Amino acid sequence: MDRRSLKTRKALCKGLEELLIEKELRQVTVQEVADKADVNRVTFYKHYLDVYDLYEKIEKEVLSELGILVLELENLPSEDCLARLIGYIDENRTVFKMIFSPNTTGQLRNKLARLMQGIFRQLQSEKQHTELTDSRMDYQNCYRSQGCMAVIGKWVVGDFKEPKEFVIRILSELDGNTEKYISSHH
Repeated sequence: MDRRSLKTRKALCKGLEELLIEKELRQVTVQEVADKADVNRVTFYKHYLDVYDLYEKIEKEVLSELGILVLELENLPSEDCLARLIGYIDENRTVFKMIFSPNTTGQLRNKLARLMQGIFRQLQSEKQHTELTDSRMDYQNCYRSQGCMAVIGKWVVGDFKEPKEFVIRILSELDGNTEKYISSHH
């Protein structure tokens, strides 16, 4: 794909992301996305079938990037994992404002939570040398990932008011305490 096409696709993605902060996906029109991206409708249709196709592509790209990030985090301590994850969110603010917007389906938010649950499961399994299928561990990691998602969601919806270092510190403290509790009740 040439640079111009790539630039157009990026502009269309950003346009949809911005619109999804304001309104539901089913209310967004191709014309609105094209206007935000400063291209005509024909150009939009050269790249995507409709706004749902564009949304799906954004979702796939984010999940793919997060999947790669998770692989890079696998052998890091949880504090470093959280720092890298928050750094990624900070660098992709518009996407995450869209993800945490009440106007989206929540599917991407749920997939992100499951991804985080997997990270925590892996970290805990390695520390405690337990089987990944342990149901007690599943519940504990569900709690950890949902807690992290709530803090991240508050930060994103609050328009990134606090510096990322503040959020990393809060998450590290909360997760560190949760980790201690889990270890002591193993």
